[in-house]
Amino acid sequence: MTKCKLKFFSTAIGLLLFTVNAYAQSSADRPNIVFIYADDMGYGDVGCYGAEDINTPNIDEIAQNGIKFTEFYSVSPVCSPSRYGLMTGRYPARDGIHGVFFPESWTGMDTAEVTMADMLKEVGYATGVVGKWHLGHRHEYLPLQRGFDYYFGIPYSNDMEAVVYLEGNELAEEDVDQHYTTRTYAEKAVQFIDDHQDEPFFLYMPHSMPHVPLYVSEKFEDSSNRGLYGDVIQELDWSVGKVLKKLKDAGIDENTIVVVSSDNGPWLTMIDHGGSAGPLRCGKQTTFEGGMRVPCVMQWKAQVKSGQTIGGMHNMMDWFPTFAAITGVSVPKDRPIDGENIAPVLLEGKERQGDQFMYYSHRTGDVAAYRKGDWKLKLPMERPYKGRYTYEGELPHGMLLFNLTDDLGEQNNLADQHPEKVAQMQQDISQFKGDLGETRETHRFKPPSDNSHHQYLKEKYGSKE
Repeated sequence: MTKCKLKFFSTAIGLLLFTVNAYAQSSADRPNIVFIYADDMGYGDVGCYGAEDINTPNIDEIAQNGIKFTEFYSVSPVCSPSRYGLMTGRYPARDGIHGVFFPESWTGMDTAEVTMADMLKEVGYATGVVGKWHLGHRHEYLPLQRGFDYYFGIPYSNDMEAVVYLEGNELAEEDVDQHYTTRTYAEKAVQFIDDHQDEPFFLYMPHSMPHVPLYVSEKFEDSSNRGLYGDVIQELDWSVGKVLKKLKDAGIDENTIVVVSSDNGPWLTMIDHGGSAGPLRCGKQTTFEGGMRVPCVMQWKAQVKSGQTIGGMHNMMDWFPTFAAITGVSVPKDRPIDGENIAPVLLEGKERQGDQFMYYSHRTGDVAAYRKGDWKLKLPMERPYKGRYTYEGELPHGMLLFNLTDDLGEQNNLADQHPEKVAQMQQDISQFKGDLGETRETHRFKPPSDNSHHQYLKEKYGSKE
């Protein structure tokens, strides 16, 4: 380790320890934490982010009671690596998680990783997950083996084979009627709060929707002005309201941190069953802003000033060290933590210190774009995305350079005008990749089937198609 890196590491640890001392609550006053995570909800799908055809009064209320972030990033444009970043505070590349796990996957998030739940249990938190896990569904990878006391939900995406409800480690229901999934999650979340309202708790609520296929209960059919997709968002907002009401009725809403966000941008290739990125370019599966900049609102009535809109770069990995600082637990010292403690941002109105962020491609498993300050460099993409549908943003492109302050929609490529900026940012990427060190080999998410018998029959007898 170089002197420069040693100095940075020691400074970072010192700042973290100072913040733990400054912000940690006593054991009796530690806040509850409720983290609500939508799946594929876009930047333009929430009222306080500009949606006019979908009503989200409960999510908007959280923004009014606390903070709306305008430049908050997921760590990936797809599901599993996004959840890894939130749960560990680390770039998914460290564990080789670039794509998504399937029912055919035999692996999951490395069992040596320390999760947010592992960390919070050290200071007496009850921990629960209600919703989509998607970090491995074999026994050793499920929530009860990853620091959580309770789990209920669909273990992977709701468009995959064998959609089931698990409760704990056991099969709870094999024939899931997804019309009632959002409602069921709300009921289970409220029950968890009811069971643990007299002790500090961490409730992680990763919804299965608005990931396709879309379903709503009868109450929300035709309730929005954006078709079924809007109906789904409005039922999701209703479920947020149920959680908020339970916290208030239990008399614990003042000292409960509530965060609502999304795992990545909207799946625009699903057309009217996909969401909106608002003013941002493209959506899920891309490293344009629409794929990774997500809505994020939070409240902590007892500590956080209401009505704030906060710009500046923040990302999903930041919550791990932030919750550690607030609750008085130390982050693991035996591994790098890539997120930054943003308690000073939340509680004192200070700015986040870091100004760099790497965007990883789920297709190549490598850095695909890089933001530093106002500037974003998007590396050339040579091969087009092959899927059922494509849209312009997923087509091959050369080197792209944007000033996001002046050009939020990433329309004006400045690479030719600022070659020195391109060169410097490329050098930063190389430095980052070198500092990242050894990473795990990419997981085999969906091993291919052996179809040699079909090939034999086709070659000998011709295609039957």
